[in-house]
Amino acid sequence: MKAEDTRFTRLFEGPKQFIVPVFQRDYSWGTKHCLQLWKDIIRAGSDERVKAHFIGSIVYIAAEETSATITRWMVIDGQQRLTTVALLLAALRDCLPDGHPAEDIGDGDDLPSRAELDDYYLRNPHGKGDRRYKLDLRRADQDTLMAVLDGHAMPKVASERITENLAFFKEQLADADLDVIYCGIKKLVAVDVCLTRGQDDPQMIFESLNSTGLDLTQADLIRNFVLMRQDEERQTQLYHDYWQPIESAFGSRYRTDFDKFVRDHLTLQLKPSKQLRSDEIYQRFRGYFIDTVKDDQVEELLSALRRSGSFYIAYSLGQERDAKLAESFRRLRALVEVAAPVVLRLYDCYSRAKTLTRTEFIEAVELLESYVFRRSVCGMQTRSLGQIFATLAYRIMEDAPLLSLKVALHRQGKKRRFPTDAEFREALETRDLYDMRHCHYLLDRLENHSKEMIDTSKFTIEHVMPQNDELRPDWKGMLGPEWESMRETWLHRLGNLTLTGYNTEYGDRPFAEKKTIKGGFNDSPLRLNKFIREQACWTAAEMEVRGKALAAEAMKIWRPLVVDAEAVKTAELEDRKAQAARYSLDKLDFEYSRPLFDEIRERVLALGDDVIELCGSKSVTYRVFDFFLEVVPRKRRLSLLVNLDFEECDDPTQRAKDTSEYAFIANASESGGVLFNLDNRTQLDAAMHVIRQSYEKVSD
Repeated sequence: MKAEDTRFTRLFEGPKQFIVPVFQRDYSWGTKHCLQLWKDIIRAGSDERVKAHFIGSIVYIAAEETSATITRWMVIDGQQRLTTVALLLAALRDCLPDGHPAEDIGDGDDLPSRAELDDYYLRNPHGKGDRRYKLDLRRADQDTLMAVLDGHAMPKVASERITENLAFFKEQLADADLDVIYCGIKKLVAVDVCLTRGQDDPQMIFESLNSTGLDLTQADLIRNFVLMRQDEERQTQLYHDYWQPIESAFGSRYRTDFDKFVRDHLTLQLKPSKQLRSDEIYQRFRGYFIDTVKDDQVEELLSALRRSGSFYIAYSLGQERDAKLAESFRRLRALVEVAAPVVLRLYDCYSRAKTLTRTEFIEAVELLESYVFRRSVCGMQTRSLGQIFATLAYRIMEDAPLLSLKVALHRQGKKRRFPTDAEFREALETRDLYDMRHCHYLLDRLENHSKEMIDTSKFTIEHVMPQNDELRPDWKGMLGPEWESMRETWLHRLGNLTLTGYNTEYGDRPFAEKKTIKGGFNDSPLRLNKFIREQACWTAAEMEVRGKALAAEAMKIWRPLVVDAEAVKTAELEDRKAQAARYSLDKLDFEYSRPLFDEIRERVLALGDDVIELCGSKSVTYRVFDFFLEVVPRKRRLSLLVNLDFEECDDPTQRAKDTSEYAFIANASESGGVLFNLDNRTQLDAAMHVIRQSYEKVSD
């Protein structure tokens, strides 16, 4: 690799061509970037004390296909700067009169003629075909740039960025001192980084650069990483066959949603214990690629990515063509944003493996909808839904996707459980639902679940018994002497809530007026309001009857989890067999710590019938659904890795240590939590006190 500071304009001089690889993103600098460059050039050109202005780095490597007359370079980093300066030079060229003279175009700052600007910086005078241009961009970008440089009409599908930025520069040049501008351009300096093919790794260097242009997305980094490792012909083929169709399918949502898709796709491949962070997607993908993908498997990987991308677009971007599937997708998306991994897994079984029928697919999605909504109504924790859905996706078996999903839902711990009918009904009838995030969704589904759809998007939630603190005398009289307690109990319950398009007009009017005013309950087209308009008064009795009726209706919409008990037992048994069969306690190297292990093992297994003991090559792990303890034998003691956050660990002996203080725990297969070193029998009670906390945590 050779790196040196050089005047930016010298990069263009001589018979050469910079090629932007087909897989790199389109030109994307906006007016704000051009304005900043313009200000920098004005400042450098008008101040003699400024000898140079640094603009960033340009990294390139010799293209595989070149010629003796025109050297071709593949751009690794810097296409935004190269393109923008080229546009400015083209705009400057077009602003000059045809006969503009120039005596010096070398190291001096005299303004060249139009022809000289063109020959030195924009086009190769002796180049043929597409090699006539010193810069070869991607697709519509190149067609537009060629039209600019050749003075031709813009193509039908022109690059918006190029046309806008060219117009910006021409507008600025109209009132500028062109000598000052050219002087400023000549003072632009870049780090000229020329890589040696076969010696330098373009991708590693690309990653290490601190670009001053638009931030690259994780998807950009992944695309460049995969394709930059291929030869030029293979790059083009893989890009056109796989990556470009994905980009095109995402359309305008590519930059906002593609990273999310890759995260969800990668989640299915890596099966991480925690949800992937948005800023680690590329690094995790890179590690996965290096560890598992061979050279002859790249096309297979991209094919799977393209297929998975089509599933993501159908679900997350709302482009499913099957009307019933699309409606089930829409309802699930309305409830939760992190369900994509499990839907992608189901979609793969439905579309590729053909082990899931359309009816079963819809049932599976509706089951997920019911799971999320029931938990929301019951006030159960929903913060960890991302990891819950990812774990469910891992447990879907290709040969029996619907059954395995039901089994996985059933086998979750207490805190992740699927609410029962009794829990759901009681919550619907007795909880205050008005402030629930999904209250409008609840009322809309009750209205539209089985009949002709009515668009309720413009309807608002209405309290039949008003929520005004100062009830009118008519309401107090109707409710009776206990009106205050009745109001406090029933105000926000389901029985008192409905939808209306005239919320502000209803206000706190008497019940009879709410029914009879124009657009009132008597005129309402909503089935939700049928019971209301049939009542002569509105008291706790009516609200209770309506609440029970709506709750009964809700039970039909958000159905319970029904799973074969034998299937659950079989799954549990198979899991235990598969994980434990590979190793044996007798093969572990305990040396002098085996008696201590036998004692704590007996206590751990006695914690509950749900404890699963899994022997590994160098440790023993104990799990319920998730791991709660790993025992790592040492020569004379046991290292206990306990699945607790250090801050939540209650340990009066203070023997528990935060594992974040250690680079790693030798021989441990799990990570995180606290470390308790058990030296002798006198510490068993203290150790079990900590272990029991972890067991109870994963059992909830």
